[in-house]
Order: sequence, then structure tokens, then C-alpha cells
Amino acid sequence: MKNYTATALISMLFILAFTHCKKPNIPIEIAAEDFHEAQDELTAVMVHDIFSPPVASRVYAYSNIAAYEILVQEEGNPHTTLTGALTNFKGISPIKDSLVNPKLAALMAYMGVGKNLIFSVDRIKDYMENLSIQWKEQNPEVYNASQQYAQQVVGEIKAWYDNDNYNQTRTFPKFYVDYDSPSRWQPTPPDYMDGIEPHWSKIRPFVLTSSSQFQPEPPPPFSMAPDSEFYKELMEVYQVVKEIQESESDDERQEIAKFWDCNPYVSTHKGHVMFALKKISPGAHWIGITKIVSRNTNADVHTTLAAYAKVSIALADGFISCWDEKYRSNLIRPETIINKVLDENWYPVLQTPPFPEYTSGHSVVSGAASVILTDFFGDNIPFDDDTELPYDLPIRSYRSFNHAAEEAAISRMYGGIHYRKAIDEGLEQGRNIGEFVSKKLGLQK
Repeated sequence: MKNYTATALISMLFILAFTHCKKPNIPIEIAAEDFHEAQDELTAVMVHDIFSPPVASRVYAYSNIAAYEILVQEEGNPHTTLTGALTNFKGISPIKDSLVNPKLAALMAYMGVGKNLIFSVDRIKDYMENLSIQWKEQNPEVYNASQQYAQQVVGEIKAWYDNDNYNQTRTFPKFYVDYDSPSRWQPTPPDYMDGIEPHWSKIRPFVLTSSSQFQPEPPPPFSMAPDSEFYKELMEVYQVVKEIQESESDDERQEIAKFWDCNPYVSTHKGHVMFALKKISPGAHWIGITKIVSRNTNADVHTTLAAYAKVSIALADGFISCWDEKYRSNLIRPETIINKVLDENWYPVLQTPPFPEYTSGHSVVSGAASVILTDFFGDNIPFDDDTELPYDLPIRSYRSFNHAAEEAAISRMYGGIHYRKAIDEGLEQGRNIGEFVSKKLGLQK
């Protein structure tokens, strides 16, 4: 009896010692802030890689859709799958393993898809590895199950985006520049770059039925007759920029132009030295606004990710629609014709982007994003926009998403890079896209 008791006691002590040394499984908590940080990280990589605005919008859309489709499966999420609403999207495999943490898998899938679509892969890997260390320590079983499922979804989303014509457009010829036509777009100083993404209209839309679904009315007929609509619009840009540049006091129009510049690649030449200033794209600016308002409203992770996904889709379709019109109308930029005909010493406030003028991309995507955000969060939602603080630009305040979109649109005239018609028609084009996307995605009944 004594020997049995001693043996049992030793066994109990061994079990207690082993239990004491083993780390408990701690639940892995993922909050809305984790997705805000992930959006910022992906944006920073795209700024570093100098992604054009259309290409950046594609990255946001697929990454956010992957995360969204995982998270809608979580119990208590009021949002529903986008299967059936997105072109050729057949959905993802459902979660079958009870160990999968939907929030964690969604975040992993977001970064996994993003990693596949950018150049600086190591930056994303380092970011995820730093997070993974703590997740593994907290709960290795949940981590492994979530990672395995996320990788499966990343592969399924890849199979979908591999058929959106992006890869094919990489092999298409450069845009032909007709230097003999006075109305046609020509490369602009200081770098005289080729037209960016001339075949973007061939990218498969996410919700639109075609790239030309919301084709705007054409720009005014090219004419240098003083009484023509085109000439009047040209002179408006010329005079507005002169007023801004000759102003002895700070001109708010210049502040607005610079705040909404969002040109991913601005080159500066000093003698024989050239250096680039990298900035966010206009789509990234609206992703930033989505983050601001999600934080301001204390949106939970479900609402936050739904907002990111649906804004991203509207931005992506906005660029497809806008680029369809840009390379159809192929209109000359103000800088080119003003320097040739009116004033060779005139220069815009902002560097002219390397693609045709009509319609204004900022106007289109701002109109589209503002509709989605209004339908999602409500009208007349004020916010302070600090998106441009990393680029040494002060905070600007807005009464509503529509107010911000209108300022973003008119900023292009203040910058000297767009005519009035491109701004007004672009804003209308974008709002039409936003309304259509909103209805298709269930934001409007």
C-alpha cells in the first residue's frame, strides 16, 4: 500500500510539473485596427514600388475581397457573400475546420493576395513574420489551421484574377502617339513618359457589365476659336493657374491642388540630377478616408472590412471606366497646348500625369468612392482627413464624403492638369458607377 501511494504521488507531481511548464492556448484576438494597419502596410509597399493608380486599385480590390469572403462566414457577421455579384466570381471554399479563426485567416489572406500582386515581396513577408511569431505563441493549433485555410483562399482568388486580362495586357503594344493631330494627347514634361496603361479598359470589371457602361458624353470639339467651348475651358485653366502662382498671399486653391495631388511618381530635375518623390495614388487616398471614418465611428471588424472591400471594388471599376474614356477621346493636356500656342513659360501647379486628359481620374474615383461611403456610413458625416500627413501636407476637414469628392475633382483644375468638362463629367461618371456598384453589392435596396 505504501509503495502504491508513493508511486501515485510521484506520478501526480510529474503531471503537475508538466502542466505547469506547458503554455496555455490563448485565443488569438484580431480587431479592426489590425486591418487598418494591414491596409497601411500594403499602401506603403505600393508607394515604394511606384504602382500606377489603376494597378494599385486592382491590388486593393482582390486583397480586400479575399479577406471579406472569409470573414462573412463568421457567426454574427451581418454582411453576406459577394458571390454572384462579382463578375465570374464563384466564391471560395467554406471553412470546415473548427480551429480556423475567421478574422485571423481573413487578415492572412489579405496580406497573402497582396504579396502576390506587388513587387517588394520581402517587405510583406517581414511584416507577416513579425505578426506570426506572436500568433504562433498564443495558439499554434489555431494559427496553423487558419494559415492553411488562408493559403487555400489565396490560391482560389489567384485563379480568379489570373483570368481578368491583366497578364495579357502586359504584352500589348504601347500607345501610339499622334503628334500630327493638334487635339491628341502627347507626352508631357519633364520626363515625357509613355501613356500609362493604355489597355486598362480590357481588364475585366468587378461589377460593371463593361468598361464602357457609363461612357460619358464626349469632350468639347477641339477648336482654338476664341468663342469655342474648348478654347474657353483652356483659357480658364490658364488664368486660374496664373492667379494661383501670382498670388502674393497663400492661395487655398494651391493647398487643395497639392493635397489631392496623389501622383505616385513626381520627378524633380536639378541640373543633371533627377530624383523622384513617391506618393500615394488617388485610390489609396480614399482607402485612407475609409480608415479614418471606420475609426471615427468605432466600426467593428465586420463593418470595417466590408467598407474596405466595397470601396475598393468601386475604385477598381472606376479606373476601368475612366481609362476606357481616356484612350478613346485621347484629348491633349492643357500644358501641351498652352506651351505651344499661348505661353511657352506657363507651367502647371502640379506635374501633369502621363495619360490623356478626359475624363479626370480623380473625379471619377472620388465620385464612386463617395457614393459607397455615403451609403455605408450615412450622409453628412464630417471628418478630418489626415491621409497626406506623411507627405508633409496639413489636415483638411470635410462636411461629408460628397464634399471631399467635389474638392478632389476641382483640385485638378487648380493644379492646371484638367479642363472643366473633364472634372464635371468625371464626377458624374464616378457617381453613376458608385450608384450601380452600391446596388449590386446590396448597399441600396
